[in-house]
Amino acid sequence: MSDAGSEDEYEGDRDGEGQRHGFGKARLPNGDTYEGEYEHGLRSGHGTYRFKNGALYTGNYLQNKKHGKGVFFYPDGSKYAGDWVHDQRQGYGEYLYANGDTYTGEWANNKRHGQGTYVYKETGSKYVGCWVNGIQNGPAELIHLNHRFKGRFLNGKPLGRGKFIFDIGCEQHGEYIQPVQEKEEEDEDEPPLPLEPIWKVSEITKLTPWSPHDEELLVSREAAGAVAEEEEVPSAIGLFWKHLETPCFDYGDHCFRGLISSDVRGFLCFILFFL
Repeated sequence: MSDAGSEDEYEGDRDGEGQRHGFGKARLPNGDTYEGEYEHGLRSGHGTYRFKNGALYTGNYLQNKKHGKGVFFYPDGSKYAGDWVHDQRQGYGEYLYANGDTYTGEWANNKRHGQGTYVYKETGSKYVGCWVNGIQNGPAELIHLNHRFKGRFLNGKPLGRGKFIFDIGCEQHGEYIQPVQEKEEEDEDEPPLPLEPIWKVSEITKLTPWSPHDEELLVSREAAGAVAEEEEVPSAIGLFWKHLETPCFDYGDHCFRGLISSDVRGFLCFILFFL
């Protein structure tokens, strides 16, 4: 949302050449208003810009652009408070979304980029980790009420080695594998539906220290000569992992999946690890 424009009504200080300089108030032809500091005809310093549609920005300017620290209130009720560079959200800041979700962390070119934490109000789940151009990408931890997942994300989805950690003291190690898309002759002219990564369990243990950066150590524990398959980029992107399920517990021919209680999960950990 740009606040660039040429004011046709102005009241305030001017420099020796008659340009707006110092503190002033202005009204733009489109109905927007600005009150704050000017330097040689341009908005520079601290000011408050009110948009006709209800949006509002209060913070620092540099040569008519939002630059430095500032807070932007959007018409839908969302709000960003943090760093700006040449009218772009860039640096560190917090965004409160209209649905109550929040993101706190690094930004670049108006997108979540770098290290950041996204909290989903609906479920209380929290993503803590890396972002690239607004998408979950890199080492991260997805924290739920009674369990969490540590691993890597690619294009908004978990992919590769990781582990689920449960609050009753056990872990499920494994990896997310991207299924191979199979083509059907009758559907050659239609784009295939994206397949979701599949969780493959390798072992269940007691709590152990681990991070996504320890992949080399985990690989060394596998049989000599084993070759890992090349990771494929998932075709679907987004933040759908806020409802990530508890992984499947394989026990004989049975599979326990979903949001199960702590007592049941504790029993499953017991029969899977201690028996």
